Amino acid sequence: MRKNIIQNIKLIFSIAKRFSSQDKSSRSSVTSRLAAAGICFGVMTLIVVMSVMNGFQMSFIKAIQEISSYHIQVEGLKPDSQEEADFESWCQASKNVKLALPFYQAQTLMTSLSDSEKSSAVFESPAVIRALAPQAFYEDDGLRKEVFLVSGSLDLSQKGEILLGNQLASNLKVKVGDKVNLFVLSGSSDVDLFSGQRIFIVRGIFASGYQDINSSLSFINTEDAAAYFGKGAEKIWGIKLFNINDVEKVIKGLKKTDSFEKLNVRSWKEFNKSFFGALRIEKNMLLLVVCLIFIVVAINIYNGMRRLVFERKREIAILCALGSEPKTVRAVFIMRGLYTGLIGSSLGLILGLLISFNTDAVFNAASKIVYFLQYIFTAVFDQENLMYVRENSAYALYASIPARIFPGETILIFIYGILAPLAACFFASRNVLKLSLTEVLHEE
Repeated sequence: MRKNIIQNIKLIFSIAKRFSSQDKSSRSSVTSRLAAAGICFGVMTLIVVMSVMNGFQMSFIKAIQEISSYHIQVEGLKPDSQEEADFESWCQASKNVKLALPFYQAQTLMTSLSDSEKSSAVFESPAVIRALAPQAFYEDDGLRKEVFLVSGSLDLSQKGEILLGNQLASNLKVKVGDKVNLFVLSGSSDVDLFSGQRIFIVRGIFASGYQDINSSLSFINTEDAAAYFGKGAEKIWGIKLFNINDVEKVIKGLKKTDSFEKLNVRSWKEFNKSFFGALRIEKNMLLLVVCLIFIVVAINIYNGMRRLVFERKREIAILCALGSEPKTVRAVFIMRGLYTGLIGSSLGLILGLLISFNTDAVFNAASKIVYFLQYIFTAVFDQENLMYVRENSAYALYASIPARIFPGETILIFIYGILAPLAACFFASRNVLKLSLTEVLHEE
């Protein structure tokens, strides 16, 4: 049985190789080469697009996880209680927990304090104000990596100092050393809603990979929170894990502990649900649009393979007359589709990975080429506007996005590039079963 299978495979390869060597100058050969080129282009484009999109999205998600939402947030612990001490001990004993830090948070309408000698204008902007322990930026390396210092310092050791996102600072028209006031502040009943006395000096201005954080988030230390947020301010614990994929596992382990089962525990997925949903839909739609390339190529292969079957009907009928089973002859044409898919997908995979690992060089080169062509075109047809020709800054932005390649997605794209021509050849080769030696000789 095994010997027969091996002989059939050898026969299929032999016939497929013979057909391919004789079809080098035929129309079907041209169609096959164009199909392989289409598969190559489709796989390459899909890998590059998905890797850039992954890098674009992950820069947002990473900033949200490390700065805003943490991996897990825990609410409901009584401050300075045995329950809180047990929680800290549980986090230290857990092999999945990297660190756990407390913070307070409130919403505010922040105003700038004008210098009467320069200007009397007062600027205001809504903001989220988060109170951290002074050592938070030193203990939390994830926070430190995602927060980029624009000016000043990230030191929160002094009372009465605040760190502002760069867009928030721009909205307030303030810089390091200027003063801002928390004019409106949310909190418990012992907090004045309006006040002109909650004054902070801008200690530093930071930026992150997510614009909403830059335009709305600010940091103060926990001592200032105790003074301004009121006695009813809720203490929240932010947990970060060694592996983000262990979120559900850690939450289940925390909930199984009797003393923690009533705590409000939320993962990062529960924050900004609409934003993450929009990113997922955007990625899926982009994937669907690019996959249309494979559908077009598959249709092209289907039509080309049907023509090839018609061109080889005499050989097919003779093979069947000599004792070859129709499924064996059919496998010859399916093998051709497999060969086309493997060649196209392999080349597309190599090119896609090369471009993805060098997106900065590719986009910078594209910027230079577009600028050169635009310069030449303007110099020939519109010299008066030659001085306004500049490189497109959008390419620099694209080049700054770090491409992220997910092995699972890349493998699926590669397999899909093989399956598309294979399926097309499978359906096109059904005509093999309809041919007979009598019909062929009758047509001759």
